[in-house]
Amino acid sequence: MLHATSFDQLPTLDVTASMSGLEFMQGILNGTMPAPPIGATLNYHLHAVEDGKVTFHGTPEFEHCNPMGTVHGGWYGTLLDSAMACAVMTRVPKGSVYTTLEYKVNILRPIPRGMLIEATAQVQHAGRSTGISKGEIRGVEDGKLYATGSTTCIIMKVT
Repeated sequence: MLHATSFDQLPTLDVTASMSGLEFMQGILNGTMPAPPIGATLNYHLHAVEDGKVTFHGTPEFEHCNPMGTVHGGWYGTLLDSAMACAVMTRVPKGSVYTTLEYKVNILRPIPRGMLIEATAQVQHAGRSTGISKGEIRGVEDGKLYATGSTTCIIMKVT
């Protein structure tokens, strides 16, 4: 997966607004659009995209731990924010963009370092100005639920 490594490698607002959110997300998945640099930093990537649903895969490592040696809650939050907001993005029409207004995360159990997880999110509502989705983090091999979340995003017309 191609990750943007500098600001000038990220798509401009004009490029983003020139396609639907679903097309944009499919572009990241197929490599015609650069993946956001946060994915490389936190060791996760887009795994699947469909209308109203996205899946990310990731593996927390030592760099993602808090002083107690467990995976930092911000790792869970960032992964869920990415999945839930990108699910909303798949419903954003051409000429519009989105951003997260708020999100909530419930951490149910610690993710062991080095464990492959799947963060999946599905849209609950996507209207003219808001989108709502829910997500969860599960272990790929054990199927256990590690965290859940919900988000509200604002959808903004730019063209």
